[in-house]
Amino acid sequence: MSKAIETKKVHVQEIAEKFSAAASIVVVDYRGLTVAQVTELRKQLREAGVEFKVYKNTLTRRAAETAGLEGINEFLTGPNAIAFSNEDVVAPAKIINEFAKKNEALEIKAGIIEGTVASVEDVKALAELPSREGLLSMLLSVLQAPVRNFALATKAVAEQKEEQGA
Repeated sequence: MSKAIETKKVHVQEIAEKFSAAASIVVVDYRGLTVAQVTELRKQLREAGVEFKVYKNTLTRRAAETAGLEGINEFLTGPNAIAFSNEDVVAPAKIINEFAKKNEALEIKAGIIEGTVASVEDVKALAELPSREGLLSMLLSVLQAPVRNFALATKAVAEQKEEQGA
């Protein structure tokens, strides 16, 4: 077997492992972005622990099939870049969506969220979710409300009893 085919098999296996290990993946079309813009996007993604790579579509399609994610293959046409995040599900969608709002040349094509192929709308909806800390603070305020209301009602009853007793 030729050395080129062996190299391609290694690349396919590497990409398939990234597909399998990733919590979320976002596929984008980066045509029209300047080198400076792509560098800035890569920097933002790297700071969030997201890997941003460009692979040949044929290798990526084979890797997707190997990983059992054939549904993403229809979006792998033209120049694509793929953002892989192993820890944070929301980070790549959020960063790329914000970047796309400022740079109209960047187009979100699709994504994979926890092993499920997601449409552009799904990726954008994920990007609009509050951060983990924001969600936790919302939950905490919801949990505090009944306790706060109970304390206010108890205080009001105590004050009413005082007025009646005085």
